[in-house]
Amino acid sequence: MKNSVMVIGYGNDLRSDDGIGQRIANEIASWHLSSVESLAIHQLTPDLATALTRTDLVIFVDACLPVDGWDVQVRSLSPACDIDNSVHIGDPRSLLALTQALYGHCPTAWLVTIPGMNFEIGDRLSRIAEVGKAVALVKIIQILDKVKNYWVDFQVSA
Repeated sequence: MKNSVMVIGYGNDLRSDDGIGQRIANEIASWHLSSVESLAIHQLTPDLATALTRTDLVIFVDACLPVDGWDVQVRSLSPACDIDNSVHIGDPRSLLALTQALYGHCPTAWLVTIPGMNFEIGDRLSRIAEVGKAVALVKIIQILDKVKNYWVDFQVSA
């Protein structure tokens, strides 16, 4: 089955704000949107390349350190120029390159990063991450609206 969206939220959910990607993926899964699959995972691994072949659009969601301020960042992604030779695919661009190399298909891709300030062991989000979560969900809805009207599915079934 193709013509779908995959949201992949990743990070360590035992490290406070680092788990924000997984929390967002779980929230989106609770919306029960048709044609939108949501994965909450610890890290990006090569086996995800197979799942990406069935996807037209992938949205990666992760925490980040606040380098350029506290804003949620959204950027389009293209495959990395060279595939990392390591066993683990550490970043979305490497995973996209692997998908392209193995299967000849690379979905349209976006990366949504949410700044965090607490990456210590724990399961509570900082206030900054909580606000970022809400902003990121709105930005993901905007991406879905631009690509195809997936949001209508949620409004009709809610």
